[in-house]
Amino acid sequence: MKRSLEILAPAGGVECIRPAVRAGADAVYIGASRFSARSSAHNFDYQQLRDTVRYCHLNGTAVHLACNIIVHDDEIDSAEELIKVACDTGVDALIMQDIGLISLVRKFAPDMPIHGSTQLSVHTRRGVEYLHKMGLTRVVLSRELSKKEIEEIARDCPVELEVFVHGALCMSVSGQCYFSAVLGSRSGNRGGCAQPCRLPFSVRGGTGHDLSLKDLSIIDHLRELEEMGIASAKIEGRMKRPEYVAAAVKACRESLDTGSVTDDTMEMLSSVFSRSGFTEGYYTGKTGVEMFGVRSKENVEAADSKIFGRIHEIYKNERQHIPVDFTLTVKDGQPSRLEAADVDGNTFAAVGMIPEKARTAALDEQRCGKSMRKTGGTPYVLRNIKCDIEDGLMLPASALNLLRNSCLDGISAQRESIHGIKYTSAERQPAGTRKNRFPDRYRVRFTDDNSMLKDEDIPDEFLDSELIYVPCTLVDKQLERLMDRGFAVALDVPRGMFGIENIVFERMKRAKQLGINEVLANNVAVIEMAAELDMEVHGGFGLNAANTETLSYFQSKGMTDCEVSFELTLEQISELGGIMPLGIISGGRLPLMLTRNCPVMNDGRGCKHCKTAHMIRDRKGIDFPVKCFGSCSEVLNSVPLFMSDKRDQMKGIDFEVLRFSVENSVEKLESLRRFREGTAPQKGFTRGLYYRGVE
Repeated sequence: MKRSLEILAPAGGVECIRPAVRAGADAVYIGASRFSARSSAHNFDYQQLRDTVRYCHLNGTAVHLACNIIVHDDEIDSAEELIKVACDTGVDALIMQDIGLISLVRKFAPDMPIHGSTQLSVHTRRGVEYLHKMGLTRVVLSRELSKKEIEEIARDCPVELEVFVHGALCMSVSGQCYFSAVLGSRSGNRGGCAQPCRLPFSVRGGTGHDLSLKDLSIIDHLRELEEMGIASAKIEGRMKRPEYVAAAVKACRESLDTGSVTDDTMEMLSSVFSRSGFTEGYYTGKTGVEMFGVRSKENVEAADSKIFGRIHEIYKNERQHIPVDFTLTVKDGQPSRLEAADVDGNTFAAVGMIPEKARTAALDEQRCGKSMRKTGGTPYVLRNIKCDIEDGLMLPASALNLLRNSCLDGISAQRESIHGIKYTSAERQPAGTRKNRFPDRYRVRFTDDNSMLKDEDIPDEFLDSELIYVPCTLVDKQLERLMDRGFAVALDVPRGMFGIENIVFERMKRAKQLGINEVLANNVAVIEMAAELDMEVHGGFGLNAANTETLSYFQSKGMTDCEVSFELTLEQISELGGIMPLGIISGGRLPLMLTRNCPVMNDGRGCKHCKTAHMIRDRKGIDFPVKCFGSCSEVLNSVPLFMSDKRDQMKGIDFEVLRFSVENSVEKLESLRRFREGTAPQKGFTRGLYYRGVE
């Protein structure tokens, strides 16, 4: 019986396709040679992509093409060429992150299904709603969700949902990690992550690898996900070898089809790759020290030749699973005829030799059935056979075999045929129209959210700022006090709202009643909430806006202005088009990670002792602050960003944003003084990525 939950397998190269398909995958996801979030994988060129689609469709397996990175303006033409290739080769869906590129695909290939990548950081119901309104057909949810949270999102959901069920866990919420970019210019949002989190980082009382999580595995819960209405169970691993793919797919297939996974299969799976075992901590809601792990020598040595040999047996032969029905007609004096029909409605008829009079045993249904069941080496399995045979006739076995093979070849040709998707070029927004604009105002983001907020925490010296962003968690009296003092107040809504979206929404509603009508949106869910409340939206860096098409789309949907991605260089920003006001973060500690499982939790003591920002130290003795906001923690850069002395180089930028996170009142005022003077400290600061950019 075909289950309603799709098993989706990774394939970083052509060598992983057959292991995935033969082990039982319902779909595979692959990357092209560009624009994939796993740029180090082998990935697929045009011919390999076309051959993969043909083979997979023959075997009843869908092909999803990952185009899931943030693109820059000078790459839009190339990205559009990739979309043309996807349409031409007949892939079943695109997995995408970039909002601007998604909006273009909806224009020039409206029939192409789009799946919102987990890089979009969607982990709430309203985030899903936003992407549904964009025309997406499926959303890949963040990996950090619990069973209860997934159930709530899935209830009466308007689009398909995809959930990661096995594979590596990033410490950061996908799409919200800038660690590799800031430290080494290799951006996770561009497919080049260098995985610095797997290096030694330690908190006081931790293990020494306090940014490294065990691999996720909730394979035992696939039937639960199916009952929730989840469409796809996704296996992570486009950087992994074929044996890993086969073992993971086999484990998922067993769990879904039989309700459990055999010990033998689990041994193969854990041996081929693990980091100190597996975790289901997010799914069960049991985060903490038990979720952390590293790749040990024992883990590496577990996958010996014996294990690999057992795994190779899984995908040695084609998987026979596509039902086919035969109708055989044998009449005296007429050519024999066999008609075939597969489960997807493809049909083919073959004509063979004229039967002879039987000299001994006449042809019967039993003999015909025995021949028709010989479908080895193909993906087909006989479901039904109907025979219309006149008495006293015979056909040699070779004739029956020829009829069967001819029909299966005919069915296969239809299944393999490429069905392209219509593509029409769309008008794009012109870039490079902003060079004569320079910042003439500034805003300030304060993260002070304690119940005893004092006036000196947000000094009067900041009254000339255009806006101050303050946490939506501030109580009414604190918000009213800030407005009474003359501040223009906007709400800073957390990027991470796991399990608290409705609480945040009610807080936004209350703030609007108090007279606050502006919000900073770092997640598409916040844009959706603001629309419900008719509040003005300022786009934040977490939206990863990095090209003209993205900015134009947001503006068309009512966004007032937007902080562009801080992974862009000043030159790239100056080349952006459109008329929407743009800002950059020009001061403060850049956020490197958004983590649901706080690294400080690795000391085993929990959150109750945590009253202030903590530090996590790398192998060179450099400290990075960790601070909580919403339902997540942020790992901040070790030194602050300062750009106040480079204002004459900020072409195309309308406003600057100063971020305060761990600074005291004296440090805030000192930063403001330097900002106004246009000077930077002598040491202990960074220019971020505004000059060196990312790969």
